[in-house]
Amino acid sequence: MKIALLAIGGFDRRGTGNVIPCLLWLTERLAAAGHEVHVFIPAQERRPGTWPLVGATIHNAGRGPWRLRTLASLAREHVARPFDVIHAFWSSMGAVGAVASMLLRVPMVLTLPGGDPVRIPDIGYGGLMTWHGRAELALAARAASRTTVPSEYMRTLAAERGVKSTVIALGVDVEQFPPVSPRARDPSQPLRLVHVASLNGVKDQSTLLGALSILKRRGQAFEMRVIGFDTLAGEIQRQSAALDLAEEVRFLGVLDHRRLFAQYQWADMLVMSSRHEAGPIVMLEAALGGVPTVGTHVGHIADHSPRAALAVPVADPTNLAEAVEHLARDDAGRIAMAQAAQAFALERDAAFTANAFLALYRNIIDRRR
Repeated sequence: MKIALLAIGGFDRRGTGNVIPCLLWLTERLAAAGHEVHVFIPAQERRPGTWPLVGATIHNAGRGPWRLRTLASLAREHVARPFDVIHAFWSSMGAVGAVASMLLRVPMVLTLPGGDPVRIPDIGYGGLMTWHGRAELALAARAASRTTVPSEYMRTLAAERGVKSTVIALGVDVEQFPPVSPRARDPSQPLRLVHVASLNGVKDQSTLLGALSILKRRGQAFEMRVIGFDTLAGEIQRQSAALDLAEEVRFLGVLDHRRLFAQYQWADMLVMSSRHEAGPIVMLEAALGGVPTVGTHVGHIADHSPRAALAVPVADPTNLAEAVEHLARDDAGRIAMAQAAQAFALERDAAFTANAFLALYRNIIDRRR
């Protein structure tokens, strides 16, 4: 097959920094299976350009009229040898894919891996916040032969917007995150917590810090390591200091996969405070490191609570603190939860994702024929 993948970014020419790992893992496996893969992205670099990466060809539209440039690049590649399928990630790229699908008469798959069917006004988040975002979602969903989402939670949100979808989880590369057996923790030592997310409004680290403050007031000894890119210019660090958490909370910034996996293995649990997640894939990474997730009722956390994760309402620091305390007291339950989460992560790994999408492509192509 000749496959066109459309994404908002995440394909830096070095394949390390500024990437979206789950899309890189998918692309690599599609190419390794013998398919010709072309990835179309806007503004990964300022100027238009093309480069090879993980067996695929990356087409960067650059700044400016990226939609027109993307359509032109797609058309040129289609003339050279026709595409069998277009696969667009996010509705903004899905709208471009919809036009290409109609003009080139190529079927399109749409995947919604983020905030496309979401509206959270107080933080200005979600594709439904603007008429433009709503129009892109409607156009992309109407043009798609099939729409997929990473979780049942996300499928419900899409259905509320009239979008019928199939769940295909975006899995983790088990070669980079080889499974580690869950292990008992030493109750005489401080509880080891890790949080992996960019510092921003939708990840809601203010709720996380509120929960940690409650734990400290209740006498629970803990260490928290926060890993992720800071988009808020130190605001969360200042909140941490104001809550007298400077000794307990460390901000480690962005880590590569090897160092990140070591942090999962150090931890007793991953704690997530997001207002919205389609996944999150960090829950699957942590599970492969032998660590269960306590977090808000979003994405995989909502889907798998209480067997393979523990979910609480969003923006509720008290419930989040109590959930962490609960698992800290019940180590056998914490280990059983980690084992269940790891089984899911292994069952829905990056190889599963690639095979599931290939089967979907073949089904769509066969039906069209």
